[in-house]
Amino acid sequence: MKLYPESASVQLEFDKVKALLVAHCQCQYAIEKAQQLRIHTHKKFVDADLRQSHEFKQLILNRIYFPNDYVLNLHKELKLLSISGSVLQGEDLLNIRKLAESIEKIFRWFNEERRVAYSGLWEIVQGTYYEKAIIALIDEVIDEQGNVKDSASDALRDIRQSLYKKRNELRKIFDRIISRLSKQGYLAEIEESFMNGRRVVAVFSEHKRVVKGIFHGESDSRKTAFIEPEETMPLNNEISDLENQERKEVYRILRQLTARLSQYAALLHTYHAIVGEYDFIRAKAKFAIDINGEYPVVHDKALVHLVQAYHPLLYLYNKKSGKPTVPVTVTLKEDQRILVISGPNAGGKTVTMKTIGLLQMMLQSGLLVPVHPSSEFGIFKQLMIHIGDTQSLEFELSTYSSHLLHMKYFMEHANGKTLFFIDELGSGSDPHLGGAFAEVILLEMLKKHSFGVVTTHYLNLKVMAGKTAGIMNGAMAFDEQNLQPMYQLIIGKPGSSYTFSIAERIGLDKRLIDKARALVDKDHYRLDKLLNRTEQDLRDIAQKDKELQRLIKENERLQKEMQQVMDKERHRQQLAVLREQNKITQERITYLKDMERKLKQITIEWKKEEDKEKVMKQMAALLFNRNTTKTVTKMQKKIESKYTEVGGEVKVGDLVKMRKNHQVGEVLEIKSKRAVVKIGLLPMQVELQDLVVVKENTPAKAD
Repeated sequence: MKLYPESASVQLEFDKVKALLVAHCQCQYAIEKAQQLRIHTHKKFVDADLRQSHEFKQLILNRIYFPNDYVLNLHKELKLLSISGSVLQGEDLLNIRKLAESIEKIFRWFNEERRVAYSGLWEIVQGTYYEKAIIALIDEVIDEQGNVKDSASDALRDIRQSLYKKRNELRKIFDRIISRLSKQGYLAEIEESFMNGRRVVAVFSEHKRVVKGIFHGESDSRKTAFIEPEETMPLNNEISDLENQERKEVYRILRQLTARLSQYAALLHTYHAIVGEYDFIRAKAKFAIDINGEYPVVHDKALVHLVQAYHPLLYLYNKKSGKPTVPVTVTLKEDQRILVISGPNAGGKTVTMKTIGLLQMMLQSGLLVPVHPSSEFGIFKQLMIHIGDTQSLEFELSTYSSHLLHMKYFMEHANGKTLFFIDELGSGSDPHLGGAFAEVILLEMLKKHSFGVVTTHYLNLKVMAGKTAGIMNGAMAFDEQNLQPMYQLIIGKPGSSYTFSIAERIGLDKRLIDKARALVDKDHYRLDKLLNRTEQDLRDIAQKDKELQRLIKENERLQKEMQQVMDKERHRQQLAVLREQNKITQERITYLKDMERKLKQITIEWKKEEDKEKVMKQMAALLFNRNTTKTVTKMQKKIESKYTEVGGEVKVGDLVKMRKNHQVGEVLEIKSKRAVVKIGLLPMQVELQDLVVVKENTPAKAD
């Protein structure tokens, strides 16, 4: 993105955002990338960066482990690896092993499911591969402490075995010498030490000529002398020679290993960049969590649609001090490209403008922004800003001359992909003349199809915005009663400067205020007063609308609760009906089983009994005289004791009994062959043929 002027990044405080991002970076690669954060102008790059930041943010919030444990700065080591004949030391090789191990863990982490779920993060390693030979080569030579293994070569193994034997032999001889000198009282407190790589005894300086050997020096106090005993000199010489051979062999092995690893230098450079890239993405994700950043919708066109947007730096400051931050909601689209914000000083006009500009720069840099996820951002190729007093001493320009010089650049270079911000358009000159120029500038920017935000106190710009297609008014809300800015942007109306209201509230002499009013054009004063009243009325309407919405939600909640109660009661009654039906069915099954048993008995008697007529009578009595075997349930008894069947045609208002479950209710409505019967609290539809009219029995009077 092209910025104008060069200080636009500083004016919009984008440099402070980058500093906060750098604080979350761990490796030099990520730090440099954050410091040189690029503002993209192609949607595919913006989408890729945002998706990666969003995916890593989800990993952190969901506490999902991502194997980016080793964050290393290996620029020097990898550069040496690319130079022929160079030698990497054991510690350097361990760091390269950690780099390869980290890449291995990352590849293992991306199973088939995660490659789909975190496709943005997977794209970073998708173009490379893991080479297991790198770790194998290093493990063959280097141990966990970074030392060359004895098994690295046969020569090294032989040298170290000889060294071990010679040192053991030297230790035994040395122990005898120490024991002898100690008995003689020649040894100092430390007894022995190493000087110039050779083992020496520490004796009191006055006895240094008694002990035969090579004198290696004295302590700082001159009280202790260090002497290599004559008996150990041949062994020390042999050990020194072997140590020299060991160093040469280790150097040869490390040089050979470095040469073998150099074939993977380019791949290791790629690994280093991948680990750094993940560190940078993690930093962006952590910064997004700090500022409550979200992933909005991005379009490949000029558009601004911010919903509940916050200035990230103001949000962090207020969060730290425990203060609330008022969000801004604003839309700039093709038919409403320029927003003119008016209102009192210190009301939040400039902060609102900076919020829009800073968030646009952050988004095109691939940073998640503190907005509602439903927000929509377009892609702009130019961002122009003019804020504050830009008086130039170098070119001997006045404030207004400098202002016009910036406006000249705006008008000459703006286009449909330009997002511009002008604070106090036309200020610095005569209000009438400056206001006229401001109108011309605004119309020219509109003609260029640019998108932008302008703040002003000029009345003519407010009037112009109200009647010009493509330009809209906006006002910063102000509490006139308490003389406090509310920092809320209201779209669609101009704002008052509250000049006289503020003067009255701070206690300025009323005589002076009246005198100032008299000097102001009556129409101008009347319009400003009308704006005051309109703003207050709109705020009252908004408050009432808020209360209305609250009452509507409360009503919906109560309605939902009532519906739940009714559903619960209906369910209870349905269960009671089913329970009673099941009871009747069980009794019928019992009756049929009893009938089956009796019929089987009659069949047996039929075979045995000679008098078949007698058996036939028993069967007839069993099958056709059902009144004698009729079962009466408790519910039937209860209903029959309380109600008497009347019969006849069912009419609205009648008490009726259901034949199946013997429940009694009142007929509310008759629909064709069905009746709506109220049983308890709920109405039910029942077939007319299943109903019988009843009347309630009159209780008998006591004698």
